[in-house]
Amino acid sequence: MGSRKKQMADAIKEAKKHVAFAKLNNCPTSPRKMRLVADLVRGEKVEHALNILKFNQKEASGRLEKLLLSAIANWQAKNEEASIEEAELIVKEIRVDGGSMLKRLRPAPQGRAHRIRKRSNHVTIVVGANNNTQA
Repeated sequence: MGSRKKQMADAIKEAKKHVAFAKLNNCPTSPRKMRLVADLVRGEKVEHALNILKFNQKEASGRLEKLLLSAIANWQAKNEEASIEEAELIVKEIRVDGGSMLKRLRPAPQGRAHRIRKRSNHVTIVVGANNNTQA
């Protein structure tokens, strides 16, 4: 490996050390309902986001709370020497994408049938240290 290539690889590795992510695939909730809860915590500090999710009454908030705790644990595994309080972790990015659909038929009047689409989604949370305090 050349010296420039090694320097660039080391810089990328150092940048990735300050962020961690967690993914939830095929969650049986419609993406629209999940986005309502995801919008509440986007850009928030991790402690504040956990409080929001804990006291929200929507079903999706319980799933997102568990996913956020997983992302925090992933960050801690990468940065064993650092503490969460000093790093001031924030929810840098949260994406909710549509997943696969289960298509079912519901009987309708006069021998017809209506299609029911049971939606699912994929959620990705990226947690990172707040850059404003380090700069």
